[in-house]
Amino acid sequence: MIKIITVIGARPQIIKAAAFSRAIKNNFSTKIQEIIVHTGQHYDENMSKVFFEELGIPQPNYNLNVGSASHGKQTAMMISGIEEILIKEKPHGIVLYGDTNSTLAGGIAASKIHIPVIHIEAGLRSFNKAMPEEINRIMCDHVSTLLFSPTKTGYENLIKEGFRVNNQEPYTIDNPKIYCCGDVMYDNSLFFSELADKKTSILKDHNLEKDDYLLVTIHRNNNTDDPSRLSSIFRALNKITHDNNIKIVLPLHPRTANLLEKNLEEGLFEIIRSNNKINILPPASFLEMIALEKNSKLILTDSGGVQKEAYFFKKPCVVLRSETEWVELVNNGNTIIADADEQKIIQSYKLLTEKSLYSYPQIFGDGRAAEFICNELVLNLTE
Repeated sequence: MIKIITVIGARPQIIKAAAFSRAIKNNFSTKIQEIIVHTGQHYDENMSKVFFEELGIPQPNYNLNVGSASHGKQTAMMISGIEEILIKEKPHGIVLYGDTNSTLAGGIAASKIHIPVIHIEAGLRSFNKAMPEEINRIMCDHVSTLLFSPTKTGYENLIKEGFRVNNQEPYTIDNPKIYCCGDVMYDNSLFFSELADKKTSILKDHNLEKDDYLLVTIHRNNNTDDPSRLSSIFRALNKITHDNNIKIVLPLHPRTANLLEKNLEEGLFEIIRSNNKINILPPASFLEMIALEKNSKLILTDSGGVQKEAYFFKKPCVVLRSETEWVELVNNGNTIIADADEQKIIQSYKLLTEKSLYSYPQIFGDGRAAEFICNELVLNLTE
């Protein structure tokens, strides 16, 4: 049996880890022992505890309780804590997800003491190094031994950066193996879709009907903390509701909700607050988000994860950023990048709602990515 350390630190990683833990429990319980380390990067007792219970993820074996801090201080504390655990547990590999500071810390800590790094969501690139996430994902990829890309584009990005497709085992940090395996979040969305219908009442609680509202999520600092960008987005949302007589549902983190009054241009906050078509809700749980996504008419978001989930549930999407890691969705015509440009947001909404022919090829695999990853770990990590 091989021993794997899984590192999680933020809400999306907890969700992604659910697919991996579920695959181990269902198909690899005699072959893989998983030890979960929660760095506490975005730790919130209520939020994290709810997610672990709701998604059926085993409780963490370790919690570093790092909390919020500057990038350098936070990452340094995580490197130190993860290194101690790795030395104690002596795992055969460390599984890292995505592009957070927890991902970066795990990659540095493990590679320095020669423990193989397994990067899930490898190869994703925004090609914008002003984003901390871009630095994290590049750094992690280049210290990894096994790299699992969710899409063909991510796989090709790795090849362009010098990763070779014909490497032979044994695989090491100097002789890594790259895969295009599908997306663990697609696994999750399929698995939890039916559960969301049974276990959530968010539609009923807010009088929402299928295809009768737009779902909006805004959380990135360059949107929430920039008054001009935030005001431009909300002017567009306000106009869309009036011109199209449609509701907007906007689950907001308390921090973002508090920034609306502070950062929206003069008079706009009152306009938004008095618009009975804009429903600002508390943060939604994962199952509630699935229910909101799959029943919406269209989604506007600055979240990479929500862009994908829009595609999973066959919903058009407007991206409130200047770029996306998921270029396949744009190329396929399901998604339009509008950034925080008021007119582009309005125009993109119009184009997507007037379009009638959509296609949804299997860009993200067959819903069994986590099972594939587990099998490769068993084959390629030495007991």
